[in-house]
Amino acid sequence: LLPAAQRAEYAGAITPATRRLSELITNILRLNKLENQQIYPQPERFELNEQLRECLLDFEAAWERKGLQIEASLDEAVAVTADRELLSLVWNNLISNAVKFTGPGGHIRVDLEEEGIGAVVTVSDTGCGISPEVGPHIFEKFYQGDTSHATQGNGLGLALVKRVVDILKGEISVESTVGVGSTFTVKIRRT
Repeated sequence: LLPAAQRAEYAGAITPATRRLSELITNILRLNKLENQQIYPQPERFELNEQLRECLLDFEAAWERKGLQIEASLDEAVAVTADRELLSLVWNNLISNAVKFTGPGGHIRVDLEEEGIGAVVTVSDTGCGISPEVGPHIFEKFYQGDTSHATQGNGLGLALVKRVVDILKGEISVESTVGVGSTFTVKIRRT
């Protein structure tokens, strides 16, 4: 038998590894289903600003730990008819990346505005940015441009985001400067 302190140390190492493996498997299965059109959007009408607020609040503990400044400018009453769960995947991945790649004391901003028949969401950060060499590959499966964060991700998040946006007939783009930060812009139809 192992001493209690050693058991606790081993359990402390196993738990995060198990969580990462579970997330990897879940993301692989989701992406596989999305790519093979086994997930069909279940559209419903909902307020996008409320969903974005909920997603931001899900990361409150993480941004507080890093002392990040969070700013949100969310137009009220921007309703969309879309798959709520799929869109939640998009915002969770973009906000998670913003938190992950922004250093302590940095700044994250989420904006929502109505634009014609669409809604435009931007997620900006003052993180490490994306180099011109990495930029063209960020939406590819298993691609990790910043290997220093390899233990925190699996290279599937942005591939999932891109696939969901494509399924919902939207657009996603990114502007980024190394050492300055990144801005992801998602445009989706409201109906």
